[in-house]
Amino acid sequence: MLYRLNELNRAMLNPLVAWSGAAAQLLSSKDNWVSGFPGVQRLAAGYELFHRLGKEYEKPAFAIEAVQAHGRHTPISEQVALAKPFCNLIRFKRFVDDIETLYELKNDPAVLVIAPLSGHHSTLLRDTVRTLLQDHKVFVTDWTDARMVPLADGAFTLDDYVAYVQEFIRHIGAARLHVISVCQPTVPVLAAISLLASNGETTPLTMTMMGGPIDPRCSPTKVNNLATTQPLSWFENNVIHQVPSSYPGAGRKVYPGFLQHAGFVAMNPSRHFQSHWDFYEDLRRGDLEDAEAHRKFYDEYNAVLDMPAEYYLDTIRTVFQQHLLPRGLWDVGGQRVKPGDIRSTALLTIEGELDDISGLGQTEAAHRLCTGIATERRQHLTAKGAGHYGIFSGRRWREKIYPVVRDFIAKYDTAPASAKVTALRRNKA
Repeated sequence: MLYRLNELNRAMLNPLVAWSGAAAQLLSSKDNWVSGFPGVQRLAAGYELFHRLGKEYEKPAFAIEAVQAHGRHTPISEQVALAKPFCNLIRFKRFVDDIETLYELKNDPAVLVIAPLSGHHSTLLRDTVRTLLQDHKVFVTDWTDARMVPLADGAFTLDDYVAYVQEFIRHIGAARLHVISVCQPTVPVLAAISLLASNGETTPLTMTMMGGPIDPRCSPTKVNNLATTQPLSWFENNVIHQVPSSYPGAGRKVYPGFLQHAGFVAMNPSRHFQSHWDFYEDLRRGDLEDAEAHRKFYDEYNAVLDMPAEYYLDTIRTVFQQHLLPRGLWDVGGQRVKPGDIRSTALLTIEGELDDISGLGQTEAAHRLCTGIATERRQHLTAKGAGHYGIFSGRRWREKIYPVVRDFIAKYDTAPASAKVTALRRNKA
């Protein structure tokens, strides 16, 4: 019922929201002689603020058109490497017309980035992907909004998430693969690689885990406390709703994106209020650069997706309430998850000093579980001054954290040092 009421409210507001956006553009246009009148910019700023507060935010594009790789301007093509009902495996393929550089690109290690399925779209990792593309072949999981998945495609559980990760690893090939998981997927990724190891399959060369709840009992945050102060039945009865008939996934039970967004804002309401007030003031003063920065941030932040109810409730129960992974009691598909069976995969964990979503120690806990990995093949980094988003996006990620990730991957990569490039140069000489 709540989902339908939200859709009805949105439908009623849409005409006013659209009108306010058009009015803001008209009144702020330099070609409009009215825009120079006293008070008009204040009015235009108010209209745009209302428009942005009321509009629906679509999934943003990755929009990575080119990067600098091996000193060359390298165009990027976004391709679907493997399509699944609830997720597409995306490859960002790099192109160059210089044959020597082409061989160098082909010789780069492959990285699979497991994006979180926790409310925002995978494009939240745009900066992560763009930076990695300088030195790696990059694949990323692009999760589908559950309201767009027909009921005929079945349910999606936490066990299914683990199975997806395993399938993606096998599809790319684990022999020269490095896996990076950001936030929520650290848990299913550790499970997926553990099960591969237990079954005698080849595991990736490295796994890098960033700001995730491996053991939420360490330094609990507001997110952890919310999950533990209510029984599972409370979540099932209060935050799970059916997708309305206007979407392909009609009838599917989901944790709606609009509820998740309300939860995000509720964590820091004063900060969001101040940010929107500053946006209004920037528009009124004509500070277009800061206003555009606000638009870009909230275009991403406000774009949310629905999560499948089965997966969401599984995560609450398994990860945050029963802590089955760190207690050694988690079974996936009837098989016990044993991180101690991982031996040939090197481990890097990264935490933000100021992370208010995954507290200090929650990700580092992976080292206590992965007892089969030699101590010298394990590494931990606490990023000073970094919050949750700062460990995978922004200046600290690019300048402080990425060099550690890049060097860790290079240390354990198995490829010969540009053998094909050396041979090519020898033949040309």
